[in-house]
Amino acid sequence: MGIPLLSWEEATRQVEGFMVEFPVLYPNEYVLRTALRGMAAYRLPWYDAHLWAYAEHYGIPEILSEDFEHGRWYGTVRIRNPFVELGLA
Repeated sequence: MGIPLLSWEEATRQVEGFMVEFPVLYPNEYVLRTALRGMAAYRLPWYDAHLWAYAEHYGIPEILSEDFEHGRWYGTVRIRNPFVELGLA
Protein backbone atom coordinates (compact mmCIF):
# COMPACT_ATOMS: atom_id res chain seq x y z
CA MET A 1 0.00 0.00 0.00
CA GLY A 2 1.07 3.53 -0.67
CA ILE A 3 0.92 6.65 1.39
CA PRO A 4 -2.66 7.90 1.95
CA LEU A 5 -3.56 11.10 0.13
CA LEU A 6 -5.41 12.39 3.19
CA SER A 7 -5.20 11.75 6.88
CA TRP A 8 -8.12 9.85 8.43
CA GLU A 9 -9.30 13.07 10.08
CA GLU A 10 -9.18 15.09 6.83
CA ALA A 11 -10.92 12.36 4.84
CA THR A 12 -13.67 12.15 7.48
CA ARG A 13 -14.10 15.93 7.44
CA GLN A 14 -14.38 15.96 3.65
CA VAL A 15 -16.93 13.13 3.61
CA GLU A 16 -19.04 14.91 6.22
CA GLY A 17 -18.91 18.05 4.06
CA PHE A 18 -19.94 16.11 0.95
CA MET A 19 -22.92 14.62 2.78
CA VAL A 20 -24.08 18.10 3.78
CA GLU A 21 -23.64 19.46 0.25
CA PHE A 22 -24.93 16.51 -1.80
CA PRO A 23 -27.90 14.20 -1.16
CA VAL A 24 -27.14 10.53 -0.62
CA LEU A 25 -29.11 8.39 -3.07
CA TYR A 26 -30.19 4.95 -1.97
CA PRO A 27 -31.05 1.90 -4.04
CA ASN A 28 -34.57 0.58 -4.11
CA GLU A 29 -36.43 -2.00 -6.15
CA TYR A 30 -37.18 0.48 -8.95
CA VAL A 31 -33.51 1.48 -9.32
CA LEU A 32 -32.43 -2.17 -9.50
CA ARG A 33 -35.14 -3.06 -12.02
CA THR A 34 -34.24 -0.01 -14.11
CA ALA A 35 -30.59 -1.08 -14.10
CA LEU A 36 -31.61 -4.53 -15.36
CA ARG A 37 -33.66 -2.84 -18.08
CA GLY A 38 -30.66 -0.68 -19.00
CA MET A 39 -28.51 -3.78 -19.38
CA ALA A 40 -31.07 -5.36 -21.71
CA ALA A 41 -32.15 -2.29 -23.69
CA TYR A 42 -28.83 -0.46 -24.02
CA ARG A 43 -26.42 -3.39 -23.60
CA LEU A 44 -24.73 -1.59 -20.70
CA PRO A 45 -22.41 -3.37 -18.27
CA TRP A 46 -23.84 -3.71 -14.75
CA TYR A 47 -21.92 -0.78 -13.23
CA ASP A 48 -22.87 1.61 -16.04
CA ALA A 49 -26.47 0.41 -16.03
CA HIS A 50 -26.65 0.95 -12.28
CA LEU A 51 -25.22 4.48 -12.57
CA TRP A 52 -27.67 5.30 -15.35
CA ALA A 53 -30.59 3.84 -13.37
CA TYR A 54 -29.90 6.20 -10.46
CA ALA A 55 -29.89 9.17 -12.81
CA GLU A 56 -33.06 7.99 -14.56
CA HIS A 57 -34.90 7.31 -11.29
CA TYR A 58 -33.84 10.42 -9.40
CA GLY A 59 -34.26 12.83 -12.34
CA ILE A 60 -30.59 13.62 -12.84
CA PRO A 61 -30.48 14.96 -16.41
CA GLU A 62 -26.83 14.31 -17.24
CA ILE A 63 -23.98 11.92 -16.46
CA LEU A 64 -20.39 13.06 -16.92
CA SER A 65 -18.40 10.02 -17.97
CA GLU A 66 -15.86 8.81 -20.48
CA ASP A 67 -17.29 5.29 -20.28
CA PHE A 68 -20.54 5.97 -22.16
CA GLU A 69 -21.06 7.21 -25.71
CA HIS A 70 -20.65 11.02 -25.71
CA GLY A 71 -23.84 12.91 -26.55
CA ARG A 72 -26.07 9.85 -26.44
CA TRP A 73 -29.38 9.79 -24.62
CA TYR A 74 -30.28 6.80 -22.49
CA GLY A 75 -33.92 7.30 -21.61
CA THR A 76 -34.12 10.81 -20.17
CA VAL A 77 -30.41 11.00 -19.31
CA ARG A 78 -27.83 12.61 -21.58
CA ILE A 79 -24.20 11.49 -21.49
CA ARG A 80 -21.41 14.02 -21.70
CA ASN A 81 -17.72 13.19 -21.86
CA PRO A 82 -15.89 16.32 -20.62
CA PHE A 83 -12.68 15.11 -22.22
CA VAL A 84 -14.25 15.26 -25.69
CA GLU A 85 -15.20 18.89 -25.13
CA LEU A 86 -11.65 19.67 -24.02
CA GLY A 87 -10.22 17.93 -27.07
CA LEU A 88 -8.52 15.31 -24.90
CA ALA A 89 -10.44 12.24 -26.06
